[in-house]
Amino acid sequence: MTQKLLFVCLGNICRSPAAEGVFLHLIKTRGLEDQFVVDSAGTGSWHVGNPADRRMQAAANRRGIQLPSRARQIDLNDLETFDLVLTMDQDNLHAVNGLAREAGARATARIQPMLSYARRYREAEVPDPYYGGDAGFEHVLDLLEDACEALLEELSPAA
Repeated sequence: MTQKLLFVCLGNICRSPAAEGVFLHLIKTRGLEDQFVVDSAGTGSWHVGNPADRRMQAAANRRGIQLPSRARQIDLNDLETFDLVLTMDQDNLHAVNGLAREAGARATARIQPMLSYARRYREAEVPDPYYGGDAGFEHVLDLLEDACEALLEELSPAA
């Protein structure tokens, strides 16, 4: 059965496309592409149609990770289409939960903070690197690689 995951941040140009790219990279290296549908979205609409931030793309590329997505805004249909919606911070979680309340019974997706899956890091939120330097983008990728590895282990059938 295909599992559908949606990664959500604010503008969908830094953190959520990075999470999407990291997860896609992990499933590709394990030959699990047919078991997952992976996407990302933002709670805001400012960057709709744009590729991932060039600094995030550069940081991901240094790790051999591609960020293929174009920014889009999450909508009510996503909460019935996707099985699991993973948010990058408390503001994103609050916004997605508000959308779920609006969708009512149609919202069947499980909504969880991304870093609830982290093992090596104690942070509760993936910080927004947009206004910082290169180290912030690297840190975001460290957090996401950790959480995505654990997420994939949890969602994958035992080998």
